[in-house]
Amino acid sequence: MALRLVQVNFKARDDSALGRFWAEALGWGVSSEGPGVTNVEPVGFTWPDPAAVCVDVVTVPDPETVKYRAHLDLATSSAAHHAELLARLLELGATPADVGQGDVPWTVLADPEGNVFCVLEPREIYRDTGPIATVVVNCADPRAMARFWSEATDWTLHEVNDDHARLRSAKGVGPYLELLRTSGMETVWNRVHLDLMPYPGDDQAAEVDRLKALGATDADVGQGDVPWVCLADPEGNEFCVLTPG
Repeated sequence: MALRLVQVNFKARDDSALGRFWAEALGWGVSSEGPGVTNVEPVGFTWPDPAAVCVDVVTVPDPETVKYRAHLDLATSSAAHHAELLARLLELGATPADVGQGDVPWTVLADPEGNVFCVLEPREIYRDTGPIATVVVNCADPRAMARFWSEATDWTLHEVNDDHARLRSAKGVGPYLELLRTSGMETVWNRVHLDLMPYPGDDQAAEVDRLKALGATDADVGQGDVPWVCLADPEGNEFCVLTPG
């Protein structure tokens, strides 16, 4: 049994507006599975597919009360592309953000609802990921988190040390999942978490039990009676286990 990382979930005041921002930012399209939900995914994409981790934007009554420790890093292919993407993002409504990053080669921005993300300088490792280079989860112990996430998912662990760990789909496509040791991470607000999906024929409840045996715990984010299950990883980062598909 294993799970796939299929999307990142943004809590929003206005799913439609924030969904349009991210669609324009990534060069993707939008659809909707119902009121209050905007799905952002590559045009012509058949979901789920490890070639892309999609974005799901969900309107909630008070997103300011929702706090997670995850963000997106966007890839660029050249200095010119980096400059063009920054200009386009600012025109779309992104704003510069200071999270204590200091003098770094990447650029930290916030989307129109204040969710922090980074635009990376060109890096060879991210040349084939698509527009999202990596989904970053802040943590205190990357080695321990790598053990959990590599067993929770079918993603391959590519690198791990005391400062970060990097995983990617076993098929070698799409973005990376990076577990980044971060001090003072509770000072940064965003409203982003991960959604995982069992493979067709696998049992959601059995996967949840397996995750709990690995150290996950139940999480209450006000979800109510829903078909997915909200859990938290061993460091308290919330994520959801969807129904198989």
